[in-house]
Order: sequence, then structure tokens, then C-alpha cells
Amino acid sequence: MMVNRHPDLPDYPLADRRVVVAPEELKAMAHPLRSVILDLVLERAATVTELALALKRPKSTVAHHVSVLVDADMLKVVRTRRVRAIEERYYGRTARLFYVGELDPSDIDPPPWAHPLRDAMRESEDAYQADTMWANTRHVRISRDQARAFWARLEDVVTEFSTLPRDGDQVFGLTVALYPTDFPTLPTSLNGTP
Repeated sequence: MMVNRHPDLPDYPLADRRVVVAPEELKAMAHPLRSVILDLVLERAATVTELALALKRPKSTVAHHVSVLVDADMLKVVRTRRVRAIEERYYGRTARLFYVGELDPSDIDPPPWAHPLRDAMRESEDAYQADTMWANTRHVRISRDQARAFWARLEDVVTEFSTLPRDGDQVFGLTVALYPTDFPTLPTSLNGTP
């Protein structure tokens, strides 16, 4: 299903969601530089030259990572433009959200993907030190089905965040996680009520 929630973001049509399960797809999207490339083209389609400038990396390095993402069906050429004798390719994502589906644990040891909370911790350290970070953690005893339903709502918030108009002067990060823990729980109260 092709959906663009904000007419300007990105500037090409893309599917709302794509389920990723193959180990090579997971490895492709897990690389830190490729993850940034995927985020950048969520704003608009970009050429390898534009991506190299934004990333402050050599074009050859960026071209390699773009090629890996194209092979994994996470990027595609969304338009071309002839500049002198060269045809410039503009790359865009194949989906707004790449959702990791059910995996066979024997295929993924160790997990090839990035650890979003660890990465967010590193990225947010300056904001934490400057007291300019908003963060919150809560623990609630719920069923797996409730967690799954709540996660679907969180994904909608992530999609909404990624389609906000790009008119600010600061890039903000949003990390969302829902995970089982060993956090303690209260026993049933002495009078029998939960």
C-alpha cells in the first residue's frame, strides 16, 4: 500500500511498511552508516554525491553502502536526471518502516542488527549533559498480546514523527522500545484485590 502522510515527505511514493526477515536484509540495515543513509532518504530522495556530502564520507564508500541497500531491496532508484553526459540516480527507500518479522534464532547468532537503545544512549549523551533531552521509562505487567497491540500504536507515533515537516534548525532523535524485563512486581494484596 503506497501512503504518504505528509505530501512533501519524502518526495517519492513508498510503501508504508515492509517486513524484514532474511539475515542478509537484517545485516544490510544494521550497519550504522547504512542506517543513517536510510534515515536521510526518508526526508527526500538523494544521489550518492548528496549522501556523501551529508555523511562527510568518500563517494566510493557511500556508493558501496547504497549498493548493499539496493541489493537488500531497501533502497531503489526513484528517479533519474541527466547532468551533461551522466545520468544521476536519486535513491529512495522502498518502505517508510522496515519491521523485523518473526525470525529463526538459529539464523541470527549473534544478532546482526544495531542495538537502538545503546546507539541512542551514545547519540543522546550531549543532550543529557546539557539537560535538553526528554526521556521516560515505565514498567507495566501486561500480556504479550497487550504489548503487541501497544507496539502497533507506538509504530504509528514513529511514522508520524518521521513525516513531520522539515522546517526546524535542529535534528531530533526518537527511540522507542518495548521489551520484557525482570522488574519486580507486587504480589496480590492481602485482601485479595490486585
